[in-house]
Amino acid sequence: MATKLDIIAFGAHPDDVELGCGATIAKHVSAGKKVAVVDLTRGELGTRGSAEIRDLEAAKSAEILGFEFRKNMNFKDGFFTNDEVHQLELVKVIREYQPDIVLCNAVYDRHPDHSKASDLVSTSCFLSGLRKIETGQEVWRPKAVYHYIQFKNIDPHFVVDVSDFMQQKVSAVEAFSSQFYNGDSNEPETIISSKGFLDSVRYRAADLGRLSGVDYAEGFTVEKLPVVNFLEELN
Repeated sequence: MATKLDIIAFGAHPDDVELGCGATIAKHVSAGKKVAVVDLTRGELGTRGSAEIRDLEAAKSAEILGFEFRKNMNFKDGFFTNDEVHQLELVKVIREYQPDIVLCNAVYDRHPDHSKASDLVSTSCFLSGLRKIETGQEVWRPKAVYHYIQFKNIDPHFVVDVSDFMQQKVSAVEAFSSQFYNGDSNEPETIISSKGFLDSVRYRAADLGRLSGVDYAEGFTVEKLPVVNFLEELN
């Protein structure tokens, strides 16, 4: 029987999770939570690098963040859709590992795959709880689905203090050296390969931290309102 997980973080492409919530993952792993990453595609349409290179980079990043495992669904980069075939594949994963929390792509973003992945994962989490969808597994619906923030600036509904894990996140992002700033690379430049983009990863976390009274933070949006019992639980 598969190990039950506390958190599964889904990403349309290898490196989405690192950019969006890498420090949050590192913090929860450090606290003893069981976390895994599921990439929907191998990022084979990326201008720089190749699917094979990104496989190696994804494995290196996984070692840095220290989560339980990384799985790739091998969906078609750029062309996967929120349809029955893809939904059922994710339902099987969700039921197999029974995560309490799912993290997934931004609700809207510059890359169309990000919003597609956001919708696909959210839909699959709901369908996973329907008993009449038969996969030979126990039905399971995560308690919460949270969407991390990516290229576009989205106002978060809450932030996680990641002050002690920011460098670990940056190192995990830098593991994808084919995609991001590399002064020795001769590959075509892209909107995410500049030094400015890599710097913005730290800048955003610092700015969310400034607004929240901590050094660094990562932001998320919610699908349902979080509940607290007493006001002092908020800080």
